[in-house]
Amino acid sequence: MTTQGSLPETQHAVQLVAQGEAVLNPAKPVYAPGPHEILLKIEAVGLCFSDIKLRKQFSGHPRKSEIHAGIDPEVLHGCRSYVPGDKPGVPGHEVVGRIVAVGDEVTRHSVGERVLVQTDYRSLPTDGSNAAFGYTFEGGLQEYTLLDERVVIEPTTGERYLIPAPEHLSASSIALCEPWSCVENAFASADRRGMLPGGAALVVADAGRDLAAVAGVLPGDHGELVAVVADDAQRGAAEALGARMADLDALEAGTYDDVVYLGSDGSTIERLQGLLAHGAVINLVLGGEQIGAPVQLDVGQVHYGGARWIGTTGSDPAESWAHVPVSGRLREGERVLIVGAAGPMGQMHMIFSVAADNPPAHLVGTDIDDERLAALRAKVEPFATRRGVPVTYLNTKATPIEGTFTYQTIMVPSAALAAASIATAADGCIIDVFAGIPAGSTAAFDLDGYVAKHCYMFGTSGSNIEDMKNVLAMVSDGRLDTNVSVDAVSGMAGAIDGLGAVETQALNGKVIIYPSLSEMGMTRLSDLPGDVAAKVGGIWNATAEHALLGDQAEGR
Repeated sequence: MTTQGSLPETQHAVQLVAQGEAVLNPAKPVYAPGPHEILLKIEAVGLCFSDIKLRKQFSGHPRKSEIHAGIDPEVLHGCRSYVPGDKPGVPGHEVVGRIVAVGDEVTRHSVGERVLVQTDYRSLPTDGSNAAFGYTFEGGLQEYTLLDERVVIEPTTGERYLIPAPEHLSASSIALCEPWSCVENAFASADRRGMLPGGAALVVADAGRDLAAVAGVLPGDHGELVAVVADDAQRGAAEALGARMADLDALEAGTYDDVVYLGSDGSTIERLQGLLAHGAVINLVLGGEQIGAPVQLDVGQVHYGGARWIGTTGSDPAESWAHVPVSGRLREGERVLIVGAAGPMGQMHMIFSVAADNPPAHLVGTDIDDERLAALRAKVEPFATRRGVPVTYLNTKATPIEGTFTYQTIMVPSAALAAASIATAADGCIIDVFAGIPAGSTAAFDLDGYVAKHCYMFGTSGSNIEDMKNVLAMVSDGRLDTNVSVDAVSGMAGAIDGLGAVETQALNGKVIIYPSLSEMGMTRLSDLPGDVAAKVGGIWNATAEHALLGDQAEGR
């Protein structure tokens, strides 16, 4: 084992020990790394609303369930930081730290490296999601955290999940690359624009519907094709496509990568969504008919399960695919609505929108609190003024949303608000369900309006290594200041109070925890002691951070 100085025996750590229960453990053991392990000393960690969802759901969170593929089970269960299910865990996934010890078999990481932690382990699937640092594995709300090198190397590309970070940046600005990279991931997302080659596909047809057009959307190398039909003529057409016949009630849940429904029955649509595999697309081919009533749609399946809904009022399923956008990037001349814009992630979306290659023709950010909207305006307006973007800050308690929008982002974890976006959608509207709405959260959707307006709803969760690198590069060369998000700082003594403030939305921005400051409580920037406050200048920065950390910053 190689170390940088001596290691303490114990540390302060926030642990989630049961559903809804977080405790501050002042004597959690600090383990020396084993042969394949890396010990990271945490410099800073940002608090996220996702930490609140994890605390509320605990073992029921899709990222806290067992990993079932992608790694040798013997390796996995030898990881001391692996805490699935009801094992006590440490939250905190917006992390920067320094490697202070490595095991003898570690080859890709070195003692002394400063690193930004990419938290999203997409090659390690769990039930309903994938593994992640701060969820399935212990996170950063502690002074030291242990990682296994066999987990933190992306298996396809060989890239490290521990991304080298420059020395000249503040710890807070690096840690906050994680949430900003989630915004980058949403904008950069590019969904498939056709049925999945080799995937499992299901075609369901109401009586009288013609299956002939289905041939035009099937990939040449399609996988299993199953058909549920209403009459003998449809059976013959389905068999000509190479489909296997089945009864709807006999189909296995979570199986199909593509579902094509030639029909308009709302109850059938509600049943079909239970058959969608992760990342599946359901194509509603209405054939000139109307569903005629709202449909209960699982919005959480869009965010965490990658489900996508497309459709056409006509009879050709290919028409539905024509309205899938190239990416989540803003297009020229967008009218953008961000619902719940005054929270930390909403602020990031507002600033990213203003800074986009194609900035909005008009940007509207909503909240239900005037003080939060004023704080939003103070952060966004300087960027918007420089780019000439007109922005409206709207308190929806007092003033209803008016007009229609070509791009809408839902920042509030409410299925009902996602459903309401159909009424304010213009033709071709992209709807980003960014808020982490749990799977199983349903709302009544006007799918007739959704299809007629050629809407496209998507959701993303987390980020990838490339997103993190892109944001880190922007911060490093001065194009982006992630510290604009910071509203309060704290040591470990105030970490649980910080989680409470995030849950109640009591702040106008992010809370940064400095684990090395074990006794400091949560303090808003406006309440910092004079020697630190004088260096803030309205936005948290490296000089203020250095003053707060004092002598500890010298040895960083």
